[in-house]
Amino acid sequence: MMLILGSLIGVLVLSGFLFLNFSPQFGQGAKGLRLQQIKSSENYKEGKFQNTVPTASGIQDWSEVPGMMYKFFKVEPDQRPNWDIPVELLDSMEIELTKPTESKLTWFGHSAFLLEMDGEKILLDPMLGDVPAPAPFLGGKRFSKTLPIDIEKLPRIDAIIISHDHYDHLDYGSIQKLKNKTKKFYVPLGVGAHLEIWGVDPSKITELDWWEESMHKHIKLVATPARHFSGRGLTDGNQTLWASWVIQGRGDKIFFGGDGGYFEGFKEIGEKYGPFDLAMLECGQYNENWADIHMIPEETAQACLDVKGKTLMPMHWGAFKLALHSWTDPIERVTKAAEELNINITTPKIGETVVLKKHFPKGQWWKKKVNEDVIVNL
Repeated sequence: MMLILGSLIGVLVLSGFLFLNFSPQFGQGAKGLRLQQIKSSENYKEGKFQNTVPTASGIQDWSEVPGMMYKFFKVEPDQRPNWDIPVELLDSMEIELTKPTESKLTWFGHSAFLLEMDGEKILLDPMLGDVPAPAPFLGGKRFSKTLPIDIEKLPRIDAIIISHDHYDHLDYGSIQKLKNKTKKFYVPLGVGAHLEIWGVDPSKITELDWWEESMHKHIKLVATPARHFSGRGLTDGNQTLWASWVIQGRGDKIFFGGDGGYFEGFKEIGEKYGPFDLAMLECGQYNENWADIHMIPEETAQACLDVKGKTLMPMHWGAFKLALHSWTDPIERVTKAAEELNINITTPKIGETVVLKKHFPKGQWWKKKVNEDVIVNL
């Protein structure tokens, strides 16, 4: 019996080792010129990237881990929707015929968006897979049964912007399906190494440090600071940079917050690049044990004021269970906070399109009895 048990443990250990070291989902570390760029960054110190303020990036009281793991894997009725949440479907032909004069933003759930600006089609953090993990058995499935449009039906994409390399933002399977129909990738320092090992042509990849700018056609892209962390394996923590993004077209300007906790950097971004027609800010997957790296909804509302966002679009919720709060807690709390702070907020369904300066959906679709959507014409 002991021999059999020992053999089973050995097989599990070997399987884990092989999976961690040879599975392509984990990507690869930076080498050569990419590694030189990383080491020359002011934000890379003591062998890893650092936040601008002291930040705890994980569990602080490890005695709570067993109880937390039990709660996380236990099925609670309010942590996932028990009904088919609404998803508006997109037509590839309609995307192709977008007017260059209109800036549109379509939410795919969590932090994934299709941005149509100045005639360009740009995907933001296109995690379009079913599970935000390196293997299906390591994570819970997406809340919605379908996406607004299948990856295969998307038209040619002009650019993809990535905020950081966590699995719920950078998905191996999605990149495999998108790499040959995408012209350019804009990523923080170090993330390009993952893309290259996954088969993306290096000439398509532009890596930026915080406050660095790049032009995509007539659209200015700025990688701005965020308060977060990075890593896809057990030994690569903070070896790639994380970022928020300023996206400025000819007539419209938006802020894509990526992931991160609340910090004074939002005010600096607002002073340098605000105001923004729309601020997409993280609102979900928070917990007091990792309060430095994810905002609670009231902080999300305050961050919108800090960056000088004219309208707030909450994201990082509505698609996956990555924390212990109820699935509607983020949107209920942030809408209340926005009302108290007199912030205009838009709450589109997954697949519903925001048209900047024109149409901002405000329906409370997360309630089981879906209310009629209210469209604010600005």
